[in-house]
Amino acid sequence: MSKQNPFKRVFKFYVTGFKEMTLGKTLWLIILIKLFIIFVILRIFLFPRFLGDKGDDKNKADYVRNELIDRKAK
Repeated sequence: MSKQNPFKRVFKFYVTGFKEMTLGKTLWLIILIKLFIIFVILRIFLFPRFLGDKGDDKNKADYVRNELIDRKAK
């Protein structure tokens, strides 16, 4: 057994394994496409920017504080 750095050995292990994959590369591509859709595309359409139009940090803090207090009061 060689006396290489354990991190280098682990890295080489994964690189070699990924190079020898056939079906796995296609599955990883599908996973990356799904993650892109979930985190980029859906975020644009489903999660509006509430704090984007509030201006400076003080106005953003006031908005959050008011929302939290109003939510607790209900």
